Amino acid sequence: MDLRATTWALRAQFFVAGALFATWGVHVPSIKSHYALGEQALAIAMLASGVGAVLALLQAGRVLARHPPRHVVPAMAVVCVGAVGSLLAPSAYGLLLALMLAYGMAAAIFDVAINDEATTMEARAGRPLMSGFHGMFSLGGMAGAGVWTLLAGGGVSPVQHLAGAACVLGLLALAASVFMLREARNAPVGGTPLSLPRGPLAFLGLLAAVGLVGEGAMYDWSVLYLRQELGAPTGLASLGYASFSGAMAAGRFGGDWVRARVAPATLLRTSGALGAAGMALALAWPHPGTALAGFALVGLGFANIVPVLFSAAGQLPGIAAAHGIAAVSSVGYFGMMAGPPLIGFIAEARSLTAGMLVVIVFAVVVAVFAKRALGTHGRA
Repeated sequence: MDLRATTWALRAQFFVAGALFATWGVHVPSIKSHYALGEQALAIAMLASGVGAVLALLQAGRVLARHPPRHVVPAMAVVCVGAVGSLLAPSAYGLLLALMLAYGMAAAIFDVAINDEATTMEARAGRPLMSGFHGMFSLGGMAGAGVWTLLAGGGVSPVQHLAGAACVLGLLALAASVFMLREARNAPVGGTPLSLPRGPLAFLGLLAAVGLVGEGAMYDWSVLYLRQELGAPTGLASLGYASFSGAMAAGRFGGDWVRARVAPATLLRTSGALGAAGMALALAWPHPGTALAGFALVGLGFANIVPVLFSAAGQLPGIAAAHGIAAVSSVGYFGMMAGPPLIGFIAEARSLTAGMLVVIVFAVVVAVFAKRALGTHGRA
């Protein structure tokens, strides 16, 4: 199979993952209103997605040991688009929790599968590629948020946008899966024990969790922060997510060039510091323009945290790439899914501005512990 076609197919899958996540993220205010939720109830719905993700990630290594990404991705994409497309169904809170649980489970395995294939592609190419693939995730996020900004001004309803986005992205994922790598995997069912990561994988996972708290906060709360705390109109508020994703995409598309020249620990330390500075700027001067600039700096700072950590996890000696990535993801994505509910609980007790301070704290933690996590690894 033509590796160029395979590379573009994988880029398309990362784009779909980012666009789906953005489509959910920009409609947090719509979902909050549709289901008449307070911050705490909304946080619990987000936590349902996190629970589903962690449960699925603990089994992702088993699934990918027996089934290649080319077979796993289409099935998970169908579940993802179905859940996202139905988020504004009849307003029963239990249905929302079920949809979020299903989305969390499917999105988690989808994510590990495409990162597994990305690691294989890096190995075949003999050069860094992971940041570029993740750049497509961010580009998808920017596109998902940007499309809603345009459609909202044209009178399109949230329900129409969700249904239309689900159809388009679902078809793209199914079409791209045809060109993914053809592999045969048939590990014994009992050959992949279910366990939490230990040793180096556990530390990489904890640092990924800390970094993904900030990323998840931007996905789920940036639009609501601009709308609720700063009084920005709907169209401008949607740009909060777009500015973050756009800057993150730019940082990731240049990330492979940087990773080939800068030690992973140094890059990770710089990333955390820049992310903390960006959020501090956004919160210290509460104006929509300043917030958008701060969110862009957060995106640029956080751009290469996940690619560096996932690439390191996929290259640990004696550990299959799928298992390494799934193990780090099982801890890391708990941060992405559990971080936003944490911010929601703080917002309910104090304010959303106070909740967003969490992003600064965890970005600083990434900077402080970068060397300990990656100092013993080669270039990732």
